Amino acid sequence: MKRGFGYGLAVAFSALLAGCAQFPELDQTQTPGVATAPYPRLLPIEELLEGRQPTATPGMIDGVLGRADALRGRAGTVQAAPVAQGADVQDRLTRLRRKAEALREAEL
Repeated sequence: MKRGFGYGLAVAFSALLAGCAQFPELDQTQTPGVATAPYPRLLPIEELLEGRQPTATPGMIDGVLGRADALRGRAGTVQAAPVAQGADVQDRLTRLRRKAEALREAEL
């Protein structure tokens, strides 16, 4: 019972202490012109939900595929590195290799 009281007292004290904090004036953080800027145009929710579908340019696709190939190359280097021997290490290594193979098969 004493423990719960001490915990509750600590939480209450922390909440009171947080209430004494001084927060920065948010009005002073505006950049010039924000106060006089026009209000943004409101859009219907349907228009926002339907929105334009994201598109990837050929350059973006090539960049992602290049990074993926580089990561596969690094993975091959890491897999070829010698590993410390031991029953528990070998079991873990076997599980990780199975998982890596399953992930490779699940690729696009």
